[in-house]
Amino acid sequence: MLRYLLLDLDNTLYADELGMERDILRRMNEFVAKALGCSPTQAREIRHERVRHYGTTLEWLMAEKGFSDPEGFFAAIHPEGEEYCIKSDPRLGSILDSIDLPKAVFTNSPREHAERVLRKLGVGDRFEAVYDIRFCGLKGKPRADAFQSVLAACGAKPEETIFVDDLPKYVQGFLAIGGLGILLDEHGRHGDSGIRRIHSLAELPDLLAEEAAAASQLSLF
Repeated sequence: MLRYLLLDLDNTLYADELGMERDILRRMNEFVAKALGCSPTQAREIRHERVRHYGTTLEWLMAEKGFSDPEGFFAAIHPEGEEYCIKSDPRLGSILDSIDLPKAVFTNSPREHAERVLRKLGVGDRFEAVYDIRFCGLKGKPRADAFQSVLAACGAKPEETIFVDDLPKYVQGFLAIGGLGILLDEHGRHGDSGIRRIHSLAELPDLLAEEAAAASQLSLF
């Protein structure tokens, strides 16, 4: 039986075409370039190669480069005003309202970023909690212990929880602990992922209704 809905934030609650990720990645490459003493282009290439072995750029910097100023990193990557490109989305509020499950956000970004985005979208009041990268000890998705910590705080078991994210490796991390993972594949880029996909959050209510109906049928046997 489904009891909880866990949602990613960036490029999940809003469309990637708004440009938030573009700005974040630009600031991230500039930060890494300064930290490593190289060009932003070189930083992008190095980061792309190494981060795939970790959950986040910050985790990579701390593990391999001896970086020890996470708050400085957060301030540089997520400055005030970063949310300029996000707009209020009444349709998103309606979609969330149609799903009769308690909800939380799980993001590898810091809480202040999540709060800015949720405030601009106008849906902050739809969520019981925001679980950010600090909550996970700076080691977030796709780590099993990060998911388990969040689920414990939510009071939910993996098999009772739907998790939606736009990155396959994060959804795979949730599937690995026995959770129900859905990939938000807005532009159909991950057809070979082997993960159940939706192209828009607007599809989520019907998918959840199907899951509930299937679970109800199984309980009859």
